[in-house]
Amino acid sequence: MLNVKKYTPYVFLLPSVIAMLVIIYIPLFMGISYSFTDITQRNANKIEYVIPQVESNGDITLNVEQKSKPIHFIGLQKYGECLSNPMFWQVLAQTMVWTIGCVFFHFFIGLGLALLLNKNIKLKTTYRILLLIPWAVPTYISAFSWRWLFNADYGIFNQLLRVVHIQPISWLSHPQWGMFAVILTNIWLGFPFMMVTLLGGLQNIPGELYEAATVDGASKWQQFRNVTMPLLKPVSMTVVLLGFIWTFNMFNIIYLVTQDNPHTDILATFAFKEFFVKGEYANASAYSVIILLLLMFFSFIQIKYQKNEGLY
Repeated sequence: MLNVKKYTPYVFLLPSVIAMLVIIYIPLFMGISYSFTDITQRNANKIEYVIPQVESNGDITLNVEQKSKPIHFIGLQKYGECLSNPMFWQVLAQTMVWTIGCVFFHFFIGLGLALLLNKNIKLKTTYRILLLIPWAVPTYISAFSWRWLFNADYGIFNQLLRVVHIQPISWLSHPQWGMFAVILTNIWLGFPFMMVTLLGGLQNIPGELYEAATVDGASKWQQFRNVTMPLLKPVSMTVVLLGFIWTFNMFNIIYLVTQDNPHTDILATFAFKEFFVKGEYANASAYSVIILLLLMFFSFIQIKYQKNEGLY
């Protein structure tokens, strides 16, 4: 007799598994397979050829035929081309500046606000709701708002510069200030997540430890250094890793705020332009696989560190 209860969990899991296959794994393996070929927009689709043909009576007719160029397996050739491209290394450096800059300020601003909200202050719930607004607002609305603030002619930042008699800056197209603009935008959008997560970690630290430290004569700084940070370390390492992965791949802020500024390109936007703008499907797939390998490497290093520290 069929044991229905035995298979019930698998029945409930099946829709999620199918969704993950269709949305994540099938496109992932397709992208990996493309990176080993010479597929482009030109040979991925059939191209129409107009062939004139002379009839026996001397009339000329035009025949339209659809042909597709063959796609060849070329192994690791695209990876060699990508890694030898100077633009790849420039964009990788921009990606690291973008990622480290955002995650650094996300963490320390989030930690500072979490420490304040962990105290018994008036209107704490109101402050928490207000500080969550940047995270709750849809990303594209925030991105367009910041794009307007950085507008070269009418933006508030250039208006303030004019007040103090400083030359306005073309924030969104400038080689250096463009990256500053997108980092500042993403800091504003991302610190609430760090704040909420670290606040949860702070609230799980037993209050008796602080009482014992106070009895032993420890100052507030000593309590923070010897009690708060060691016990908050597992949560901190996890959110920093998640923040690093999300920011490394964050396409929308860069694309919506500075758009075509090459000095703000990161690997995610660079691969996007290779695929959708240039039609170089194999190049874009190779860049995407390189991004995946880099993030797996960073994750492996951090998880290994956490295990060695007994945090994982």
